[in-house]
Amino acid sequence: MKHFISFFLLCLTLISPIANAEKTHYISDNLFTYLLKGPGSQYRIIGSINAGSPVTLLKKDNGYSRITDTKGRTGWVESKFISTNIALQERLPALEAELTTVKARLAEALTTNDDKNSDLNSALAQRNSQINKLETRNEQLQNELTIAQDEVRSLRAKIDTQKDDLLMKWFTYGGIVAGIGLLLGLILPHITPRRRKRTNGWA
Repeated sequence: MKHFISFFLLCLTLISPIANAEKTHYISDNLFTYLLKGPGSQYRIIGSINAGSPVTLLKKDNGYSRITDTKGRTGWVESKFISTNIALQERLPALEAELTTVKARLAEALTTNDDKNSDLNSALAQRNSQINKLETRNEQLQNELTIAQDEVRSLRAKIDTQKDDLLMKWFTYGGIVAGIGLLLGLILPHITPRRRKRTNGWA
């Protein structure tokens, strides 16, 4: 099984693009590894490399990678300890700075949001006050309209009554005038003297 894994890793090494050989790699975080003279544990240890240290990958051979560190040392380490991810110790300051920026933006956004909410609440209170005033005024107008309608109905009733009274007066006056005319028609012929008819002498 061990030979199969070694053969598999060797195949991966052979088919890996040569263009990636010079790409910066990193020693995995939370450990340190020994720098060996050759590609195997049987070779002499020539130093150690701390976790997160950037290294330059030169080649791979049988589960080991030949690298050069920032001190200029060249040696071999196990390939499983090589990573293409930026080391945490290098990412941490950037993450802390980004976190500080995000916190500042969040605080600013919350402050702005509070100000906007305060303005909105103030505007809403003002609108509610205006609405209440309009509703009160509308209620007053409705009451005034009801009173005016009652007065109009009352005046119309009085006008109708006056019309009826006026018609009755005219009928009464007309009856009186007709009665007087009738009486005069009956009385006047008896009061007025009748003219005597002339007697013709020649008759």
